[in-house]
Amino acid sequence: MNIEAFREYCIAKKGVTEEFPFDAQTLVFKVMGKMFALAALERLPSQANLKCDPQRAIELRETYDGTIIPGYHMSKVHWNTLYLENLSPALVRELIDHSYALVVAGLTKKLQAELNAL
Repeated sequence: MNIEAFREYCIAKKGVTEEFPFDAQTLVFKVMGKMFALAALERLPSQANLKCDPQRAIELRETYDGTIIPGYHMSKVHWNTLYLENLSPALVRELIDHSYALVVAGLTKKLQAELNAL
């Protein structure tokens, strides 16, 4: 999956906004103000960080050794860095969905209600 397809999939999700809070090269995707994905626009090969359940993160890193690694500049327990072009688009979409779902599950009941109302 290329970085453009990654962006299109993320931004199409309900309640998602995109911004550049850190620098002009790191695109951040948030659901209801909470970060669930980051994309390094200038890095080659294309890379993105996604939130992940800690146990699943370990399994993914073992299965996709060198292609899914501990999150670059993120909590190594809860975030993975993916080399996008080396993974199937279906897997990347699944991991985006997983990250989004983790963040939504952690939202307050009020924010979850606002998201559901969108």
